[in-house]
Amino acid sequence: MSRIQLALNVDDLDTSIAFYSALFGTEPAKTRPGYANFAVAEPPLKLVLIENPGHGGSLNHLGVEVPDTDAVDSEQRRLTAAGLASFDERDTTCCYAKQDKFWVEGTPHGEQWEVYTVLADADVMACEPTAGDGCCA
Repeated sequence: MSRIQLALNVDDLDTSIAFYSALFGTEPAKTRPGYANFAVAEPPLKLVLIENPGHGGSLNHLGVEVPDTDAVDSEQRRLTAAGLASFDERDTTCCYAKQDKFWVEGTPHGEQWEVYTVLADADVMACEPTAGDGCCA
């Protein structure tokens, strides 16, 4: 099985474990002092959290691409039920693509997470304002 690995510095490991457990609907596969990893089945992802106080949340934005708008809606309902807020963007253009998406708000360290589906290609970057200016910032 192929999957992307993403290693993040986090300021507080316990807070980050709670957030990512809710976001991906799974518990860590491994925890050690100052370290945790998640083997997320859907989407295929190896997420590594390394406690490094003062260096958490240094990315532009991260995303999960899903197959269609129904999947965007389903994930938004699931995350809302888990107590995570979202900023909705439908029929928007960002990063050379027309998209339906939402941005997850309230992350532990200000990271920008989007859940999106690509509706069509776009000829321009056309970054529109988002909840945290994560797109193309």
